[in-house]
Amino acid sequence: MAFGRLDDHDEPMAEMNVIPLVDVMLVLLVVFIVAAPVITHSVTLDLPKASSERQDEDPEAVTLSLDSQGQLYLDDKPVSEQRLESVLVQARRDNDELVVYLRADESVPYRLVARAMASVKTAGIERLGFVSEPETP
Repeated sequence: MAFGRLDDHDEPMAEMNVIPLVDVMLVLLVVFIVAAPVITHSVTLDLPKASSERQDEDPEAVTLSLDSQGQLYLDDKPVSEQRLESVLVQARRDNDELVVYLRADESVPYRLVARAMASVKTAGIERLGFVSEPETP
């Protein structure tokens, strides 16, 4: 049994058979759908040392510092963690475009840095920058 046109012309068929192409594309799609979550969840991180150029600080910015004992300082004045949010809310009322620069000692546990960041976010401040020292060669 031969496939072709219904009329009896001896011309070759000029239509492309796309069914194999669609089959291959569907198989590739399934492979990418299955492989994508595996690729994104198996990423290991080696965080680099911070190297940056000195930038001029915004005159209407506030500096939030964490020393090695976990004590918070707002513009070099000690502040408790409970009082920090209310002080930041008041500073934000005075300036809608307030920028907070976060400086933390390298020995401070990450949970304390995360709490300070959460206080800044809860106070409604959208602009938070991190301050680091340039890397020495």
